[in-house]
Amino acid sequence: MIEVNHYLDSKGRDIFARWSGNLDREAAGRIERALLRLTYGNTSSVKAVGGGVNELKIDFGPGYRVYFGWQGDTLVILLGGGTKKRQQQDIRQAQERWSDFKSRL
Repeated sequence: MIEVNHYLDSKGRDIFARWSGNLDREAAGRIERALLRLTYGNTSSVKAVGGGVNELKIDFGPGYRVYFGWQGDTLVILLGGGTKKRQQQDIRQAQERWSDFKSRL
């Protein structure tokens, strides 16, 4: 089973939790189910978007996206989330967060 952890910025803030905490109940539930499928190894909705960052696509509402990086084969670090509308900006932010995460290892 794949373990999922959250990225914390330099001030200790959980970026993914802040984003997902503002979603409506149905959207949050769908994203949680997609992450659960990922923990069981279902990567069918995942694609690499560059810089070590991957995107988990959730086909619901405005087209939710969850960004993460792999640490080894069994650990995912959640870097944030967004929608199709802000996809390119969200990818850039996730890449910056991934770089920050790796620099603090």
